[in-house]
Amino acid sequence: MLVGAVLIVLVLLLLIGLPVAFALLISGALGLYCYGGLSILMGILSTTPLSTANSYELITIPMFILMAEFVIISGVSEDLFRSASIWVGRVRGGVAMATALAGAGFGAISGSSTAAAATLASTSLPEMIKQGYEPKLAGGVVAISGTLAMLIPPSIALILYGILADIPVSTLLIGGVIPGILVTATIIGTVAVLVTLWPESAPPGRAYSMREKFASLRRVGPMVLLFLAVTGTIYTGIATPTEASGIGAFVAMLLAITERRLTPAAFYGALRRSALTTCMILFIILGAHVFGYFFTITRVTNDLATWVGALPLPPMAVMALILAMYVVLGFFMDQVAILILTVPVMLPIVLQLGFDPVWFGVIIVVTAEIGMVTPPLGMNVFVVARYTRRPLGELFRGVAPHVLAHLFVIALLTAFPAIVLWLPSTMQ
Repeated sequence: MLVGAVLIVLVLLLLIGLPVAFALLISGALGLYCYGGLSILMGILSTTPLSTANSYELITIPMFILMAEFVIISGVSEDLFRSASIWVGRVRGGVAMATALAGAGFGAISGSSTAAAATLASTSLPEMIKQGYEPKLAGGVVAISGTLAMLIPPSIALILYGILADIPVSTLLIGGVIPGILVTATIIGTVAVLVTLWPESAPPGRAYSMREKFASLRRVGPMVLLFLAVTGTIYTGIATPTEASGIGAFVAMLLAITERRLTPAAFYGALRRSALTTCMILFIILGAHVFGYFFTITRVTNDLATWVGALPLPPMAVMALILAMYVVLGFFMDQVAILILTVPVMLPIVLQLGFDPVWFGVIIVVTAEIGMVTPPLGMNVFVVARYTRRPLGELFRGVAPHVLAHLFVIALLTAFPAIVLWLPSTMQ
């Protein structure tokens, strides 16, 4: 009865628009007070802030966010898009395919999905509209390509999952590499199918000589350097994710300085935005910890795991229900909040069913990508709408084929876990 009442309070607070951190904190504190009185509540509130922030791996979050800010300032993302356009722009829909490649490249040097969507919207979207692409197709591919930053390392979502699940972050980040490549190929394949069925939605591009193609790669060098500085050092064991995040932020700052774009005002702005985003994430984690203590004290997690284990269903059927729940939650909640709220509850169930926690982390992040482009929240679609000034309904229709393709990828990763687990198994 008490658990149900607290969940109702949480839902009501979210529905009235209260920030997720406050909703989790208030509902969790109310539940603790009703269950154990003021002494238990004050004991938890007095220790939780320190225990929340006292995690060495949390340093990776502000560092990777700062790295993304420096990358945006440096303008490397624009060079990525130009190079990709030169290499694949000749085919019909080539600029849209180049957008997916640029999204993957930007994801490899940034862990922020909304930052990736905003950057692609300001670089590739005007070019596609200028060349005569249907706005629905152009907006859809930009929105879905931005989600690649959630999966391809360095991924803030995977880092948060690793901290919550208490498993090596380095293994998770490397586990996202092959699925990230697979999702990128799926976006490109979806574009190819769309322009084949509706040729009028995208014009054929111009051809480039091999000299022009190889010349364009010179501007991609900084991105490769940054990728090696982060993912390369993690994979080879040279640096931990925490150390790699500091290296990545430093190298990204050097790139911005080399490009002569890191003015004092830009530097201050990058620091300020990184601090604000980090504080928001930490506050959500704090609220989720208070809420999680209520779940722990009332034994909700243990009872739920026992109940699921007793269901007359095969493990794969239960996993399908769990993934369906994540898709539905993505319609209404922020992806960071979903991870923080559900992982402590769902992970024991997943382990009891015999699934690998690294595989589960990667697959729920792929599932969370759908929430970034589906109504009513669909943050990436709202970002694209702000740049295109196109109706939201049109953009959501443009991204719908990519959502269906994403569901196919999720089914593939579920059926063949080795796609996720093979590369981490080869780490030093």
